[in-house]
Amino acid sequence: MTQATTSTSSSTGTTGTTTSGPRARPVLDVRGLHVEFPLGGRTAHALRGVDLSLAAGDTLGIVGESGSGKSTLALALTRMLPGTGRITDGSVLLDGQDLATAPEEALRRVRGGRIGMIFQDPMASLNPVLSIGQHLDEALRAHGRGDRRSRRGRTLELLDLVGIPDPARRIDDHPHQFSGGMRQRVMIALALANEPDVLIADEPTTALDATVQDQILTLLERLNRETGTALVLITHDIGVVARSCRRVLVMYGGTVVEDGPTDRVLTDPRHPYTAGLLAAVPRLESASGTRLRSIPGSPPDPAATLRGCAFAPRCALAEDRCHDQAPVLARVSDGVRAACWVTGPKDVVIAEPPEDLRSRPAEDPAPDPAAAPLLEVTGLRKTFPGRGRAGRRDPLVALDGVDLVLHPGETLGIVGESGSGKSTLARTIVQVYEPTSGVVRFRGRELSGASPETSRALRREVQMVFQDPFSSLNPRMTVGQIIAEPLIAHGLGDRARRAERVAALLRQVGLDPEAAGRHPRAFSGGQRQRIGIARALAPEPSVLICDEPVSALDVSVQAQVVNLLTDLQRDLGLALLFIAHDLAVVRQISHRIAVMHRGRVVETGPADELCTRPAHPYTRALLGSVPSPKELRP
Repeated sequence: MTQATTSTSSSTGTTGTTTSGPRARPVLDVRGLHVEFPLGGRTAHALRGVDLSLAAGDTLGIVGESGSGKSTLALALTRMLPGTGRITDGSVLLDGQDLATAPEEALRRVRGGRIGMIFQDPMASLNPVLSIGQHLDEALRAHGRGDRRSRRGRTLELLDLVGIPDPARRIDDHPHQFSGGMRQRVMIALALANEPDVLIADEPTTALDATVQDQILTLLERLNRETGTALVLITHDIGVVARSCRRVLVMYGGTVVEDGPTDRVLTDPRHPYTAGLLAAVPRLESASGTRLRSIPGSPPDPAATLRGCAFAPRCALAEDRCHDQAPVLARVSDGVRAACWVTGPKDVVIAEPPEDLRSRPAEDPAPDPAAAPLLEVTGLRKTFPGRGRAGRRDPLVALDGVDLVLHPGETLGIVGESGSGKSTLARTIVQVYEPTSGVVRFRGRELSGASPETSRALRREVQMVFQDPFSSLNPRMTVGQIIAEPLIAHGLGDRARRAERVAALLRQVGLDPEAAGRHPRAFSGGQRQRIGIARALAPEPSVLICDEPVSALDVSVQAQVVNLLTDLQRDLGLALLFIAHDLAVVRQISHRIAVMHRGRVVETGPADELCTRPAHPYTRALLGSVPSPKELRP
């Protein structure tokens, strides 16, 4: 059923503040949008009748779990759906022009011109053989923006605008020479290049640390305020929506289940799904060891035929009619609409978790700091050769004398800005990078120079979850083959046992075991990250190095994964090196936290003490940049 048209008043001033009066003429008007993907003999219904209206100067946040249709909606607006995806019904009007049926020549003028797009996965979106400067020059040249010299000037201006240090020095570098967060900044520069009327940001701060995220959000807010650029912000970070968006639209199963002014929707949710998302948001003020809350079950299969409410199988408030009749998006309070049969004047309440799920169980003691370390890093230094003409560029010092200790059963959180050396540290520990100097020891044995047999054994015990799930998963292999690969490499089990292990791992990370026969391209970014986690867990390691393992996940799945890692640690004595930019998540999962800045550890200590009484000014700056939705329910 096609949802009713969104009806909201004009918004001005701070987030969530509305004023009455006629709605401004929309610059972008979406009506009854349906998108399908043929899957063999089945059809996946990615969007099932979505409406939205966006006026100049609007800021609209779109939230929902992975697979809810957020990214599909972003791509459908300019008809950039991958593979066999197609719009089967509805319209996308840009100042009256229907982009759903427009010729390709007209769409080329719109894409990157009137509508800018910040894609979710920067590594997959940037051409590895082009320099950063060539990427931006191409975007400007395609829309007739000046001569070569003026385009270079505009390129340097854009790189400086999005916070790339020393743009003149980095303009000729290639994407692989940037950290994940810096690549995302390049994507933002590309989207802003031609001063678009509408900016669609699909997870624009996913790979960014708190301080850079704050800079990017401030930049987007300024552009929206000063130029009237309408902003559609697609994100799983509800704190970002609370800060930056006047209106919010909540998606589930390819439909809109709730929308309205941000302050009303996020402080008084009227749909059980919205309330569930809010319950799963990690709070920076929550103590270390607090167990995150998540929505039970999994999102609906997009190829399934839905009879009633798509959320009914996961909803504690569902009634009989919820399973048989699809609710219509209808007004439930001033300016807020929800598609729910049971929502009424009463608040939607999410039950508190049982007492034993709120923190680490008493029988799970803290790691003993006097015990022999499992992993030791001493004086670790890593430099990369200078790049430039005639070798005139100085070497890049990525790690500058790092000392760390990880004990059995301990989680050590690593935080810091993009480019601070977090990912380089992880890769150097697992010997992807050879250290320039310093020592890495596992169980007292030095990793550098170890025999092939010893290295093979150690690789099984130290596994890694990489930051970028797209580039770390082989697109030609099925999910089952990807997860079974480390089992085969280490000679673990026969074919039948490996198949059983793959199915069990998929269930552990919240995916259907039937996903084993599909390829990575068939999954959302968050789902691909779960596949990477399952692969790392396959050989039952002693140490798991997680490089931004939840950065691409929505809050509910993030909670499931964090709780899963905590459970594995308790049950298996697993030690975790947990790298993330989300300080709220890092505090809750970590026993200790180390803060990195410019290749050095500037502060380390117990998680609660560091987050409540930081000693270093840089740590205080990180904590002050977190867009925490602490004022929101529940």
